[in-house]
Amino acid sequence: MFGLDSIWHWLIVLAIVVLLFGTAKLRNAGNDLGAAIRNFKKGMSQGDEDEVAKAKAVHELKADPPADAAQAKSEQAKSEQRDRAS
Repeated sequence: MFGLDSIWHWLIVLAIVVLLFGTAKLRNAGNDLGAAIRNFKKGMSQGDEDEVAKAKAVHELKADPPADAAQAKSEQAKSEQRDRAS
């Protein structure tokens, strides 16, 4: 329809765009677009790394409670057992 699938149509459109903007502006636009895509991918991968690091930190905190807290829990359990026994 209207020749949009024709190669000649797209060649004419490309020629008009080059005439209007010039090759330097198109090259800069391409470089800017490429840099934006690279930064986006880098940000996404850093976001994943941050989430993994947070998950590991949370897991480590859950896996290894502080010694004082574990000792306090055991003393509390012992005192509760004494209270029940008496």
